[in-house]
Amino acid sequence: MAEIEREAMDMDVVIVGAGPAGLSAAIRLKQLDSDLNVVVLEKGSEVGAHILSGAVLDTSGLDALMPDWAQKGAPISVPVKRDQFYMLGAGGGLRIPNFLMPPLMTNHGKYIVSMGNVCRWMAEQAEALGVEIYPGMACSELLYREDGSVRGVVAGEFGKNPDGTPGDAYEPGMELNGKYVFLSEGARGSLSKQVIGKFGLDKEADHSKFGLGMKEIWEVKPEKHREGTVTHTMGWPLGWKNGGGSFLYHLENNQVYVGLIVDLSYKNPHLYPYMEFQRLKHHPMIAELLEGGKRVAYGARVVTKGGIQSVPDVAFPGGALLGCTAGLVNLPRIKGNHNAMHSGMQAAEAAVEAIKADREGDTLEAYDSALREGPVGKDLKPVRNVAPMNGRWGMLAGLAMGGFDMWFQTIFRFSLFGTMKHGKDDAQATGKAADYPIITYPKPDGKLSFDRLTNVSFAATNHEEQQPCHLQLADPDLPIRVNLPEYAEPAQRYCPAGVYEVIEEEGKEARFVINFQNCVHCKTCDIKDPTSNITWNVPQGGEGPNYPNM
Repeated sequence: MAEIEREAMDMDVVIVGAGPAGLSAAIRLKQLDSDLNVVVLEKGSEVGAHILSGAVLDTSGLDALMPDWAQKGAPISVPVKRDQFYMLGAGGGLRIPNFLMPPLMTNHGKYIVSMGNVCRWMAEQAEALGVEIYPGMACSELLYREDGSVRGVVAGEFGKNPDGTPGDAYEPGMELNGKYVFLSEGARGSLSKQVIGKFGLDKEADHSKFGLGMKEIWEVKPEKHREGTVTHTMGWPLGWKNGGGSFLYHLENNQVYVGLIVDLSYKNPHLYPYMEFQRLKHHPMIAELLEGGKRVAYGARVVTKGGIQSVPDVAFPGGALLGCTAGLVNLPRIKGNHNAMHSGMQAAEAAVEAIKADREGDTLEAYDSALREGPVGKDLKPVRNVAPMNGRWGMLAGLAMGGFDMWFQTIFRFSLFGTMKHGKDDAQATGKAADYPIITYPKPDGKLSFDRLTNVSFAATNHEEQQPCHLQLADPDLPIRVNLPEYAEPAQRYCPAGVYEVIEEEGKEARFVINFQNCVHCKTCDIKDPTSNITWNVPQGGEGPNYPNM
């Protein structure tokens, strides 16, 4: 095939992803030098369309970026008034007194927000400063200089046939070149994964670890609504061998965020995270809140949970990794948006200094140092052993030991355990099907719990069918040849959108089917597949979920 000719645009800084990290970087760049040419490329149909987060926001990052955010009309207006933590059993729950929780765990002074709406507002602030923002522009390819450094991206390629060849309406997209390229794609970004591999950015880091977060927005009866109430739970339905927990956040307008995070380090391949989430809502404490209400939105996304020891080098020749792309979530706090903002600002500051010194395409070592030694490092270091403890000893013992470790570090500023290792990545943690019991889940009742495909319709996800499948198999035969007999093909269950099916018809060989139109871009398949056979790539720009207020 002939080499594709594309128009090219040269910028000072190219930013991939309009999440809190990318937008913070864009704003800080223009705050420091209004003459810089800065572009933000967002694969969603609009800014915020692909943003899914709890979210209880620690505003420390935003305070540093725009101290007058309240005066500028930020959609941050529901302060946390009640902060509760429960250990659940099948029929009830035990509340853990707040005084037993390490101080860093408190949510008082934080805000319940829609991060999608916060990002929409941040985009307005960035554009007012002169940042160019282009939604619907998926970045499908990295571009390199002759010396091997990253120089830009290909964005806005449309119209390929299912076999990857250009179709009749093919548009080649553009080359966006920058002195530096910032990747803020969120957890398990496709370009970031390539960069980490190419430059060996994770050679000194521990395994990356993830959880699958599933979330619904409910409108509940006014008499049941408690604006500003934050509730976290652990235990049932996941039990004490599988990591994870739920959240209930009461925001304004009688709405409640209901969610479950399932750590992807689970061993039993029969576990069905989506159905665990649906089962959760039938717990007496949660069912009482939701009964008489209605679900108005659904979505899913992986979250990083590896801790500071899993953060790769965040600077590479020609660019930087920002936010969840680098894995900056504080697991016990279930917060990463503030760290994403700090990372964006720090990357911007390092880039401005480099550009002022007539540098480009080099490694921003100052950014890597600032991230680890500044607010992000200070936030992540005291909680670094929580995930390894949960993985090694289970949730109950891990909770006790993790709580002790966080309290000890709060008082004495060091850990008796040093920095613990994770041992395995999430794919390697998956056990053989024959070694674990099959789990039987109750049928959704259509009132509190829902079947997977019906719920996916509430994510408003959409993909043009006549394009290459963005979920690629390294070995197309492996799901049936290996994963089905050895692992009961867990892709049928770990995907929260029903993308993967095994079709078994009498007298015919089993078939592995990929319904990529359902994909909500959660990236679970790229992480949890036991043979690491699936790679998630970007589809055409503007496709995927269209989250309203997530």
